[in-house]
Amino acid sequence: MKTEMMTLNMGPQHPSTHGVLRLELEIEGELVNKVIPHLGYLHRCFEKHCEALTYPQIIPYVDRMDYLASMNNEFGYVVTVEKLLGIEVPERVEYIRVIMAELQRIASHLVAVGTYGLDIGAFTPFLYTFRDREKILTLFEITCGARLLYNYMWIGGLSHDLHPDFVRLTKEFIEYFKPNLVELNNLLTYNKIFIDRTANIGILPADKAINFGITGPNLRASGVKWDLRRDDPYSIYDRFDFEIPVGKGTFGTVGDCWDRYYLRVLEMEQSLRIIEQAIDHIPEGDVQSAIPKRIKPPEGEIYARVENPKGELGFFIVSKGGLQPHRVKVRPPSFVNMGVLDEISKGHLVADVVAILGSIDIVLGEIDR
Repeated sequence: MKTEMMTLNMGPQHPSTHGVLRLELEIEGELVNKVIPHLGYLHRCFEKHCEALTYPQIIPYVDRMDYLASMNNEFGYVVTVEKLLGIEVPERVEYIRVIMAELQRIASHLVAVGTYGLDIGAFTPFLYTFRDREKILTLFEITCGARLLYNYMWIGGLSHDLHPDFVRLTKEFIEYFKPNLVELNNLLTYNKIFIDRTANIGILPADKAINFGITGPNLRASGVKWDLRRDDPYSIYDRFDFEIPVGKGTFGTVGDCWDRYYLRVLEMEQSLRIIEQAIDHIPEGDVQSAIPKRIKPPEGEIYARVENPKGELGFFIVSKGGLQPHRVKVRPPSFVNMGVLDEISKGHLVADVVAILGSIDIVLGEIDR
């Protein structure tokens, strides 16, 4: 018997839309025929703001895009401007930036997997992941005084050097966190109810992921071994030994919701490896010695990209030789990754849309930049 087509709004005020996002669902009974994302509830005009700000003044605005990965946002922006200026930063700065970026990657993934468990109906893992994230935020706080929005990575250097206890506390965190990943797997990853809700749901094949421009964990979960830290290295990532995990389809098909979730768990392990290698080799030096007194890039344009927790973050900057950029354009991973939502939701149940959206791991501050 054919049922009547119905339009259903999910959001913008909904706990599982991960921000002020409205999904217009066209459903037939319980089955989804189409998902239309509606944006604009949080629009910040970031790119237009940049035209009225000097290059250093933009950094606090960059923080507020993916506000769960502010260190990584800053990393991408300062690398781009430094490339435009043609300046090299001290070795100490490079090592500290990598450590901060990988700590931030872990913190971002902890929010992703914790809230994903919450989306599916598991409350306890959320408490555990936020407990562990607090340890990282404390490390950031003793370094620069902030816990969410840092303004820490400056063009040519850093706002603060490391706290005298930072290295010791970071090593303590690594030893503390390793067994907690095992605990997370026992509690959520291999939970039968969680597997039933995520395996073989929202399958994204490798060819489709590439065609849609998907990057980051969502691409690697589809079996594509692509990571900018290895394949197009920036900073000093080429000095470290780490693996690039990919989806295996352990409980279903490669590229399903479970693969996207589990890949972030595996990436946290690799971030720990990078931090362990970097923390013991931080050279001495002045973290502000290369910061220009006046940042006025020559006329020209530049594009640079970094591997953010959610995928490839790129900045395209056009300079007319002034103190302010003429144009700034951002390639945000969340915005691009969300483009595949309709494609992988068709034919699934309404409840599965929540699981699929959560598995993509979006942040609306980056989408509505």
